[in-house]
Amino acid sequence: MSRNSALILVLSTGLLTGCAADYLNHYDSVTLAAGDSQRHNSLLQTVDPFNPASRNTHIGGDGARAAAVANNYRFPPPPPPPPAITVNVGGAGSGVTTTTP
Repeated sequence: MSRNSALILVLSTGLLTGCAADYLNHYDSVTLAAGDSQRHNSLLQTVDPFNPASRNTHIGGDGARAAAVANNYRFPPPPPPPPAITVNVGGAGSGVTTTTP
């Protein structure tokens, strides 16, 4: 048996033993969640399990503002024009400047 085939055999055996690890725990139930019957019954008999704030169906907001936001999303305003660039042509004290839009 070559070294590569031995390595493949060891790796595949390791992978297969990982699949059987759950069966080695010997659970007495069908599922992992079985056995919570007391908690299930206490939750079943809870009078009002919901948060009291969940009954509030009033959603605060302004329809006109929401419509304006939706329109700005669909049709964004054009970008502002680029700022003017000022270039000093002469030295530091010459006072000659050129402005391009």
